[in-house]
Amino acid sequence: MTSRRIVSDEKTVLEKDDHDGRTPPASANSSIAPAVPTSVIVKLLGFTLAMVVGPIGTYYLSLHSIFKGNSTYAGATAAIMANLVLVAYVLVAMNDDQTENLAAAEKEKKAR
Repeated sequence: MTSRRIVSDEKTVLEKDDHDGRTPPASANSSIAPAVPTSVIVKLLGFTLAMVVGPIGTYYLSLHSIFKGNSTYAGATAAIMANLVLVAYVLVAMNDDQTENLAAAEKEKKAR
């Protein structure tokens, strides 16, 4: 027996258009503005640098000058510094979020 090829006018999955109506088609104009403000990215990069340099610098500084070679105390000091940087980042992020909420409320108040 021979197999027969079924010819259909219906499009296959690969031939169908990806536009389903819920999202705009790819050819539509879209905003190229970043999703995250530049100030947030700068803060994140600054705290990333502080998280790398702060604890390592604290370790070596305290190892050679404060604790005179006791690496246990120097490591504990570096861990404390890492936690301080982390807490500072959380506080700055919370403050930034509150500032955005206040600005949105002020804008809404002016719109009335």
